[in-house]
Amino acid sequence: MNWDWSAVGDFMPHFWDGLLVTLQALALGSLIAFALGLVWALLMRTPTRWVRWPVGVVTEFVRNTPLLVQLFFLFYVLPEWNITFSALTTGVVAIGLHYSTYTMQVYRAGIEGVPVGQWEAATALSLPVRRTWTAVILPQAIRRVVPALGNYVIAMLKDTPMLMTITVLEMLGEARLYSQQHFQFTEPLTVIGVAFILISYPASLLLRALERRLVR
Repeated sequence: MNWDWSAVGDFMPHFWDGLLVTLQALALGSLIAFALGLVWALLMRTPTRWVRWPVGVVTEFVRNTPLLVQLFFLFYVLPEWNITFSALTTGVVAIGLHYSTYTMQVYRAGIEGVPVGQWEAATALSLPVRRTWTAVILPQAIRRVVPALGNYVIAMLKDTPMLMTITVLEMLGEARLYSQQHFQFTEPLTVIGVAFILISYPASLLLRALERRLVR
């Protein structure tokens, strides 16, 4: 196998474009997953059965169907109902929605992990429900689950190549397009593989350090 450094140089502008799209999709998808997951978790704790039941059905359905199916549904089916988004927006929404059903479980575990004494203390102080959640329960719960949420960020990063299937040119999409146009596959695909390692591995080390710090 002959390694062509000139092909790497030619591909790099495309790589930077793809990296920008990948990071954009990751950041926005993570925000949706974290925010919506918290909403799901709080709704599942409401005493009203007619709230918990639909939320449970929706989240179970989303969690137990492939992300790729959800991408295709949002991208190809919604326009038939006159609901149209750009390909990148569709990908961001799909990733965020899909992973929100997993972050919901993380939040729920964090909330259930708050000692009972904290709830009793809030009741003894006659704190309003909103104050109990915002000042007592959620700060402790979220602190416990930050490392687990970070793991899902890495998982979302590794799923961003699926956006290529709906025409989003993220890193792998740019590599595939370049390879097809220039008939050179080794160099661009190797660059992409190294890029994923350089992003995900340091992030995993950071999460381990953060977890050790938070459990002190």
